Amino acid sequence: MWQAETRIDLNAVRGNVARMRATTTAEIMAVVKGDGYGHGATRSALAALAGGATWLGVCSIDEALALRADGITAPVLAWLLTPGADFDAAVANDIDVSVSDVGLLAEARDAARRAGRPVRAHLKVDTGLARGGATAAQWPQLVEAAAKAQADESVEVVGCWSHFVHADSPRHRTTDDQIDAFSAALTVAERGGVRPRYRHLANSAATLTRPDTHFDLVRPGLACYGLSPIAGETFGLTPAMTARARVALVKRVPAGQGVSYAHTYHATRETTLALVPIGYADGVPRAASNVGPVQLGGVRRRISGRVCMDQFIIDCGDDPVAAGDVVTLFGSGADGAPTADDWAAAIDTINYEIVTRFGSLRAPLVFDELLP
Repeated sequence: MWQAETRIDLNAVRGNVARMRATTTAEIMAVVKGDGYGHGATRSALAALAGGATWLGVCSIDEALALRADGITAPVLAWLLTPGADFDAAVANDIDVSVSDVGLLAEARDAARRAGRPVRAHLKVDTGLARGGATAAQWPQLVEAAAKAQADESVEVVGCWSHFVHADSPRHRTTDDQIDAFSAALTVAERGGVRPRYRHLANSAATLTRPDTHFDLVRPGLACYGLSPIAGETFGLTPAMTARARVALVKRVPAGQGVSYAHTYHATRETTLALVPIGYADGVPRAASNVGPVQLGGVRRRISGRVCMDQFIIDCGDDPVAAGDVVTLFGSGADGAPTADDWAAAIDTINYEIVTRFGSLRAPLVFDELLP
């Protein structure tokens, strides 16, 4: 019998992608970085492709290579690279790479020359986020270098792209400013002889709310997994992850009993405590001590006391609880159980952080297979 699990509904992933696919004329790049936001990169990628995605997005070349090793042949873009990155492996495995400066472009070009085939590159422009990407001042130089590399057939410029500052507030005024900056960068690229097939700017929130940002390709990440990037709006998405564990032990304790490390919680009356064998080593935030919502016996409850590395405790009052009963930390919410959004609200973080924590050896990913 399982002790704890992180269950992934692959049909939900497929359905979420299909829902977005039906609302845009752009192609969809499903972002599966961070092991598919904790949902399992390869299985989530296959579900997203079944839902209509034609591209996959990751951070590192190693993440892309793992997809290739699992037999995925769809186009994959790796976008967070450092000097010395394994461009040889990227070229050999048909992995697209993002380039933000001429130094990285030169490394990619050299790998292409060694392989005797062009590297597929996406030029990134910084439109205001001030993370990756060439600034407006650097952009003409990057375009010029890319045009020269394209002319000698060592580089194929497949795309130009950027990313939003207010990723969860697509209606913010900076979004319009960034669209203008992106359009200006595309004009500079075209004048420099770089005319990519794909122009991409939209993340999950923009995919769902700003069709004027879609261009040729959109890059939803969180929304693929059924979580909304915008607080208070669901967009008809279905959360794919459910985190559960079984009660390991129950005991009656007297009123006033302190619970867990440092006794930050005390029983106000004689009560039943349930011990749950999952902790911060498995993804449960320590910040959820005394506030994390759970469901046990059909009742919403809260973690009582400190979250430990391997376990936490729930005060169940006089309700009947037994070892082996299932505790749902979060799921789709359809049965009244907490959601990842509820957890994020409880500890003042974002739903991204909640789901990417889970999937440990002791609470492994378990997949509901795709239906025909």
